[in-house]
Amino acid sequence: MHIYELDTPSVVIDLDVLEKNIKDMADHCKNLGITLRGHTKSHKNPEIAKMQVAAGSKGIVCQKLGDAENMVRNGLNDILMTYNIVGRQKVQRLCSLARQARMTVTVDSLAVAEGISKQAAHDDVTVGVLVEIDTGGNRTGVQTPAAAEELGKQVQSLPGLELRGLMTYPSQIASKPIIDEVVDRYTNAGLSLEIISGGGTGEEWESKELGFTEHRSGSYVYEGLSRIQGAGDGRDLSPERCPLRVVVTVVSVPTNDRLIVDGGMKTFRLFPSMPYGYIVEDPKLKFSGMSVEHGHIDTSGSSNQYAVGDKLTVIPTYQEGVTNLHDEIVWMRNDQVTRVWRNEGRGKVK
Repeated sequence: MHIYELDTPSVVIDLDVLEKNIKDMADHCKNLGITLRGHTKSHKNPEIAKMQVAAGSKGIVCQKLGDAENMVRNGLNDILMTYNIVGRQKVQRLCSLARQARMTVTVDSLAVAEGISKQAAHDDVTVGVLVEIDTGGNRTGVQTPAAAEELGKQVQSLPGLELRGLMTYPSQIASKPIIDEVVDRYTNAGLSLEIISGGGTGEEWESKELGFTEHRSGSYVYEGLSRIQGAGDGRDLSPERCPLRVVVTVVSVPTNDRLIVDGGMKTFRLFPSMPYGYIVEDPKLKFSGMSVEHGHIDTSGSSNQYAVGDKLTVIPTYQEGVTNLHDEIVWMRNDQVTRVWRNEGRGKVK
């Protein structure tokens, strides 16, 4: 069927654009000489993750165990989790995954490492560990090279854990003195540097310059390479760049300069606040606001006339947030539906 025949609001993904974005990033990293490890938090879809791996990604990245469980259940077997895993329920789930796949996690404290170690030793499994060092993300991570070395030594001594190296976010050249010092410390102490993982879409070249072994990129799946190639500033929502769209229906035309569609905050998410999205059929239409279930569109800039029942296709400003709001994701080519996916990744935040 044509995407206009779908019940709305419906999230659709243009496979031609998706495949191009995945290939372009794989080629970009190959040309740079840096190993790509595709992040999956944007799409939360095992089939897209498999496409990333098939294109050249070395395994995948997840941040939440629910996503990792979904990926392993669907055949992905090399997963890096860039998130502190804390609490009995979570470490039990992590160790269960370690029986089925190569699991690597990040830690930034002895408390996190010991919690994982205790369960891993009990379950007789091995969990790989990267020590995270903060180089400007101001989230998690040890704060100094000396602390990174000390934690590395502690991890190396704990049962059930295998120290595999270092992780940081974001990759930035300004952090080179810190990175150089911690690498020297690890080398001199005989600590593993099998993996040095950097991250941030658009910062692949910086990971290469910093001597990292691999780079985590994810948003390129929905955003393309415009930030890398200088073709956009992050707000470019062109159909050639962005595969994800939301098909909506006009449900009211209350005035000559306003129409209402059946997608509001619960469809698009209220982040960022404006401009909400780009309307493919008529870019002169602009969102003027959103209610919980209503999208308010200003038609004053357009000469086209719209009626109740008309369909519009919107590229959301924050596509990653939209993915997590819908039960189904539709794949299409040339506006024709090819497959409907149950969005198993929705709500996987534990």
